[in-house]
Amino acid sequence: MENATPTGFIVDALTRSIVEHRLLPGSKLVEQKLADQFGVSRTLIRQALFRLSQNRLVRMEPARGAFVSAPSMEEAHQVFSVRRMLEAGMVRSLIADLKPQHIKALKDHIKLEGAAIGEGDISSRTELLGDFHVLMAKLIGNTVLAQMLGDLNSRCALITMMYQSDQEAAHSQEEHIAIVNAIQARDEALALTLLDEHLCHVQAALIPASSPSSSPR
Repeated sequence: MENATPTGFIVDALTRSIVEHRLLPGSKLVEQKLADQFGVSRTLIRQALFRLSQNRLVRMEPARGAFVSAPSMEEAHQVFSVRRMLEAGMVRSLIADLKPQHIKALKDHIKLEGAAIGEGDISSRTELLGDFHVLMAKLIGNTVLAQMLGDLNSRCALITMMYQSDQEAAHSQEEHIAIVNAIQARDEALALTLLDEHLCHVQAALIPASSPSSSPR
């Protein structure tokens, strides 16, 4: 979490309110009301809302203000479809030029995931579980792919935070461990199978938990 600064504290507080359904999708976020609530200037509130908009937790509308995002289920389906196509090639490239430092980086990241899951830090675990895939793109030196995966993760961040249970998050980490073990063994076929099953599991766990409408229930 990034609460070392006043803006970061506000970002964390609003994120928790969204995740815990105290701020519902579509709710308007009034700058002055938030400034009074946190005892800060509207400038700091704007900075916090901008950060939340970068993570797609908030949408900014010209002349209307900021609103809690209402992610589309269709968008979530499309995100996972694109990810399955992109990440298969990524894993093949990683195995083809695998180095010991790559495995160390992946295992170190998985430890961070475990810590966030153990602490019940929903926002951090969501970010770390998504960043596992971004990290693989970075390890093969493909910054464009890393940026694309980061954006795709952000598109589903709200759905993931609101609907991924503690048990499902822990299961995702276990699947990450299995994927890394297959990569370390240079077993491409197994790694690709595990990756595809993992993305399918995450998608299946999130999307049925929400209503078929454009807004989570």
